[in-house]
Amino acid sequence: MNVTIKQIRAFLAVIEVKSFVEASELLHISQPALSTTIKNLEESIGGRLLTRSTRTLALTPEGELFLPVAKRLLSDFDNAFIELRELFLSQRGILSLAAMPSFASTQLPQHLLSFHQYYPAIKVKVHDVIAEDAVEMVQAGKVEFAISFDPDATEDLNFETLFVDRFIAVYPRRHPLVSIKKITWSNLVNYPFITLKRPSSIRLLMERELARENIGLNVALETNQLATVVQMVATDLGISAIPALYKQQVQALNLAYRELSSPIISRRVGIITRRRLPISNTAKAFIEILRRYYQ
Repeated sequence: MNVTIKQIRAFLAVIEVKSFVEASELLHISQPALSTTIKNLEESIGGRLLTRSTRTLALTPEGELFLPVAKRLLSDFDNAFIELRELFLSQRGILSLAAMPSFASTQLPQHLLSFHQYYPAIKVKVHDVIAEDAVEMVQAGKVEFAISFDPDATEDLNFETLFVDRFIAVYPRRHPLVSIKKITWSNLVNYPFITLKRPSSIRLLMERELARENIGLNVALETNQLATVVQMVATDLGISAIPALYKQQVQALNLAYRELSSPIISRRVGIITRRRLPISNTAKAFIEILRRYYQ
């Protein structure tokens, strides 16, 4: 069976106006072409759908049964293209992205607000996962893109830098570090230090860079989340060093902080996508909002 949308549209037009002459004008085709289209439809289906004489035009019993089917098929076809066009125009659909918690809980909400103002009908699913998992979700095709630290050289991923995030020292306001105007990593070694567990990329980067300077920290507490690290510092369990992205939470807990030097440790934060695979117009729209803000 080879029924076309053109044939169904022609059939419904004839039924609507009950005239081949008027239907041909409505469809902007000749009357013979319309008659051929209806004939081909009937041949494909296997029987007559219309009976007509010089004065009357009516549906056969089979035509009566086929009429609601034809209407539904045409409606589904038209709606499918409307939905597709809306997807291309970013007027409908779902945007799924991954973001490391330090970005998802600080800067991402303001970008989601900007996106929602332009595309209010788009539903957004945010996977706030650790940096390593964000990379894996892009690689597995579970999300179109992620916002995370630079995953370093990978053959299957692209990375576009948005900004550079530098480590800061975090400590209670009554801590001895408050009196030091320019804090170095060596200033931290004599105090209980709170940090993330391995294999956190933040922990590994910090240890790698400090090993080059022969600096060893007095690690007293380890946890899985930066939010927990900051809360422990606020409880006066020790001090820490974290990416400046988390500055908002530090300020909310009324903790003191300063940029760290000697060495300066930083990481690039940006957009991770799969190489050689296109992304949707919806994802492109959100990424453009990020670019305008940071660049």
